[in-house]
Amino acid sequence: MITIKKAREQDLETVRSLAYKIWPDTYREFLSDHQIDYMLDKMYNKGELLSQLQKGYIFLIAEDENQEIGFAGYSVSDSENHIYKLHKLYILPSVQGKGIGKLLINEVADHAKRAGAQFLQLNVNRNNKAKEFYEKAGFYIKETVDLDIGNGFFMNDYVMEKTL
Repeated sequence: MITIKKAREQDLETVRSLAYKIWPDTYREFLSDHQIDYMLDKMYNKGELLSQLQKGYIFLIAEDENQEIGFAGYSVSDSENHIYKLHKLYILPSVQGKGIGKLLINEVADHAKRAGAQFLQLNVNRNNKAKEFYEKAGFYIKETVDLDIGNGFFMNDYVMEKTL
């Protein structure tokens, strides 16, 4: 049975560990190993994750019989316009396609809606097959962006949005 728990500070190492297991498989087809390593180090170092938690990000961890299998991270993005942002959603490749991502997205959307959000946004790499997953979950492409993340690397993303 899949359970979802809200991560606390002591769970951030689980988030980090899962990211390091999932990212290479997710991005290897269209990002270099060097860029994957750079982004993991930049976005998933302990200090960065702790800073996000302190800024109000909420991390959810999906478990199956006490085995961590995925996570999501989200926060208020624009309170004035009632927008929440799904920053992270990753599931171990061995359990993808079993509804775990959908459970996590629904949990995030339900929380955001209860908190007064009208929209849930996310960024997804334009080459990532997850784009179709998000479209099935009710997201549409709002815009295309190229974000300079340093070290000569860019995130070539779609900004997707779902009305809650």
